[in-house]
Amino acid sequence: MSRTIICIIATAAVSVAATSPLLAQGRDADANLEAWQKRALTSVRSGLKFLAATQRPDGGWPLRDTSDPALTALVAKCFIQFPDYGPDHPVSRRAIDYVIKSVKPDGGIYVEGTGHANYQTSVCLSALSASRDPRHTETIARAQKFLIKGQWDDDDEHDRESDWYGGAGYGRHKRPDLSNTQMMLEALHDSGLSKDHTVYKKALVFISRSQMRAESNDQAFARGGGDGGFIYTPVGDGESKAGTTDVNGSPRLRSYGSMTYAGFKSLLYCGLSRDDVRVKAALNWIRRHYTLDENPNMPGSQNKQGLFYYYHVFARALDAWGDDFLVDDNDVKHPWRLELCNRLADIQRPDGSWINDASRWYESNPNLVTSYAILAIQAAVR
Repeated sequence: MSRTIICIIATAAVSVAATSPLLAQGRDADANLEAWQKRALTSVRSGLKFLAATQRPDGGWPLRDTSDPALTALVAKCFIQFPDYGPDHPVSRRAIDYVIKSVKPDGGIYVEGTGHANYQTSVCLSALSASRDPRHTETIARAQKFLIKGQWDDDDEHDRESDWYGGAGYGRHKRPDLSNTQMMLEALHDSGLSKDHTVYKKALVFISRSQMRAESNDQAFARGGGDGGFIYTPVGDGESKAGTTDVNGSPRLRSYGSMTYAGFKSLLYCGLSRDDVRVKAALNWIRRHYTLDENPNMPGSQNKQGLFYYYHVFARALDAWGDDFLVDDNDVKHPWRLELCNRLADIQRPDGSWINDASRWYESNPNLVTSYAILAIQAAVR
């Protein structure tokens, strides 16, 4: 199945929500869409109905007990990108107004005292960029500068020889990790930062050190080979949220799905070509571990942890790659867009929400998980 949109509205006046051309057509185009695409639209509508009903009076959505700007930004982006709502709908406007209240004098968008300034700013920047509202131009530019300043580089005590170099963490004084680094890069990419900016070149050093590939990773934990996948952080002796033994039980930091797709996407955002050996190694890992049933290569009892985060980075990464099919290691050709949308529709709850019974990383929160699912569909159906 080709990556086609059967009825494209070919006009520059299309709603700014048209970051996803299929979804930009809304209800009027339903009759012209293939069955799986119709089902994707239905899933998104149902999910957004659930989220609209759970919006708090202050315009936000809570991660714990109070509204959170990062979660609110994730949800807002879902509404902004779907033309049944769009950026001017009251739900979207209340959400963005709440996010704007968290803008700080230093340009960051965060809640003081949480220690998550970089993370929150990254998510909020992506949402503001999706709105394409000229009123937020200055806020976007200042948030970009805040994130760039938060990257560890030669201006800090961590120079290029340091395993912190080029990365970003939850906050300015937090150790860097690949999850926060990829979110920073995604926000800068989404907000239109030039691909020639040095932030990408610096980030590439950190990303390469997060890849289990001895030929391009100078860290001790990568010596002796590697499978081309990615771990959580190279700092110290490295850390993998999937554990410290490979599938055979041998001592080795274990690469896993969500971080490998995040690393793969980040390599592309940093401007590497499809022929770069690091890109090829990551793609080969993806081909060997292609699945939508679990967060691949996580240990068996943990294989559903971070599943919806995985779906989100899966969709963004493969969309950035640009091919509509992925051929796995058994030469099976997967129409990944169709497969992802159908998988998410299959596990959607009757009230329109999604939830992960494996609650690690807040995935028991239906607002968070539903936004991950909708954003994944929106990235897949372009």
